[in-house]
Amino acid sequence: MRESSNPCDEELACGGDVEAFARLVKTHKQSMYRVARSILRSENECLDAAQEAIWKAYHSLSSLREPRLFKSWLMRILVNECHRLARKTSKLVLLDDWQEQVSPYRFEENVELQEAVQCLEEELRLCIVLYYLEDMAIKEMAIVLGLPEGTIKSRLSRARKKLAAYFAPESAERRTGHE
Repeated sequence: MRESSNPCDEELACGGDVEAFARLVKTHKQSMYRVARSILRSENECLDAAQEAIWKAYHSLSSLREPRLFKSWLMRILVNECHRLARKTSKLVLLDDWQEQVSPYRFEENVELQEAVQCLEEELRLCIVLYYLEDMAIKEMAIVLGLPEGTIKSRLSRARKKLAAYFAPESAERRTGHE
């Protein structure tokens, strides 16, 4: 389920309308949390990163040339802020800490899928979250992550292969101890 905002809100926000900006942030808040949670360790860090990203976005709205790209632009700011915060605190995402996911695809109810995604390296995990949970196109992801589209496709392919291997029967037997 793709979040939708009024296309006029992007233009209004870029024109300085605070209420339109607030509506956009509210529309994208769950996406922001999911993306931050795929990078950062704790809920507090996620909230700090989101708050800082929102502040930075608001104060640099004039730099957004294409209002229709608001979500991608906001997510790019958030990803950069998450990485800045992670470097600052020198903390890595631990596999056990990524549990509170909200998704229209009921990702939060599938513990085994959460565990599998958690086992991926951050760069692969972030691609999976953006593509499958945030329903972002490859082109949008390239903008958000500041990477070529080919790199995004390659990371998605590697992530899918790792997830497929995780769910392979012999791998499942090893995880459960039923060999």
